[in-house]
Amino acid sequence: MTQTQTRDLTAPAESTTARPKWPLVGAAAGLLGYVATLALDGRTTSDARLSDTLFDDLSPMVYRASMVVGYVVVALLLVFAANWRRRIEPRVPGSTAAHLVPLGLVASAAGLTYGYGWKGALGNYMPGGMEEKMFDSNGLYVYYVLSDFGTFIGWLGVIVAAGAVIWMSLRERTVARWIGIFSILPVLGATAGVVAGGVAGIPGMFGPLWLIVTGLGLTFGRNTITR
Repeated sequence: MTQTQTRDLTAPAESTTARPKWPLVGAAAGLLGYVATLALDGRTTSDARLSDTLFDDLSPMVYRASMVVGYVVVALLLVFAANWRRRIEPRVPGSTAAHLVPLGLVASAAGLTYGYGWKGALGNYMPGGMEEKMFDSNGLYVYYVLSDFGTFIGWLGVIVAAGAVIWMSLRERTVARWIGIFSILPVLGATAGVVAGGVAGIPGMFGPLWLIVTGLGLTFGRNTITR
């Protein structure tokens, strides 16, 4: 008597030799994160005090571009988190660290939505923007202060995800060891900046870099969870 074996056609066909492409979404989020946060920072002076000339040298288009690119970053973080949950969590259901990674990514996506949104609003309301008459200088200054570290603070969730990957790498051995060792850098750097320096936005300096390196490492490295 012969038995007919059936295969779940709804399950994705995974090759044992093909490199996973989905972690590149995380790398793209990190790269564009640096563009939206640093390259399109928008500030032209380190003097953040309110003055009659504070907004004269600011470009509305730079602030609006930061919002647009930043919103793409938010979308990529959510896609990366969704792929992680779909592809990684079922393979290590007993790992708390593995479940923490997408939670950190989603937390950053939520925070960065506000940060980049505030920058877009400032670009819209400042002189030269589409709705420049909506707020006076005091109102614009509120958006200016919110935008000072708004696009930096939101990266904290990514730093938490990096901490979870350290555990997965060095304790559970499901992620390449070098990725775990590298992940110590952003975690320690952000922790030192916050605790010793009181710099709330320091995660924005480390989070995008961690995403770039980790995304590439998960794609081209040897990791148990992506085989």
